[in-house]
Amino acid sequence: MSVEIITKEDLEKFKTDLFKELKQLLPAERSEPKRWLKNSDVRKLLNVSLGTLQNLRLNGTLPYTKIGGTTFYRAEEVEKMLAKGSKS
Repeated sequence: MSVEIITKEDLEKFKTDLFKELKQLLPAERSEPKRWLKNSDVRKLLNVSLGTLQNLRLNGTLPYTKIGGTTFYRAEEVEKMLAKGSKS
């Protein structure tokens, strides 16, 4: 039975090699589109004023969620609205 001494440098090299191998095995990260959008994002996408965006919220055309003082919109709902606008 032989005994080997493992040094701190050996462990560092092992860690580096292990991370390299794991990185190769895992799929590359894909940037997913935002799932929630803020007022400013939606205004730019729909090309509407703040007042028009408020009207869309109030009349139920565009569903929203308010957390604290920030209004959020589901990206899917905004995309649907864009699709409806392009069909008209």
